[in-house]
Amino acid sequence: MRNRLAALFMALLLLLYIVIAGQRAVLLFEAGTVLGVVAGCALIVFPLIAIWALGRELWFGFQTEKLVKLLAAEGGLPVESAVTASGRPVRAVADEEFPRYKAEVEAEPGSWRAWFRLGLAYDASGDRRRARWALREAIRLSRSAPAKP
Repeated sequence: MRNRLAALFMALLLLLYIVIAGQRAVLLFEAGTVLGVVAGCALIVFPLIAIWALGRELWFGFQTEKLVKLLAAEGGLPVESAVTASGRPVRAVADEEFPRYKAEVEAEPGSWRAWFRLGLAYDASGDRRRARWALREAIRLSRSAPAKP
């Protein structure tokens, strides 16, 4: 729930930025100078990029949440054997468990479940870039995968 509130807060801040940038762009266009029009165009393009990025991140969050619920219902989520007081996995333990999840993906590369667990393992090991890559692969595979009986 805390993560949802944080994401909502950040989305609202981004929307505030987009509104303010849009207002400034209109003012710059109304100035009628070449520099004003160029700056106004930039202020229109940047919020469009921000809207695209926000949409992509929200979609990623919704899709991963959906897959977490599916895996949890199946009992397929990995159990973290050691966590810190803040609830984060102990990195040394996560690094020791990582090969198991990598081997699972190598054995079954078409399984979104294996890819999702690998993404969680990457995240627990502190590699966020690869975690997001593996989770995106899990999302892609889940769209074409039949439901598990």
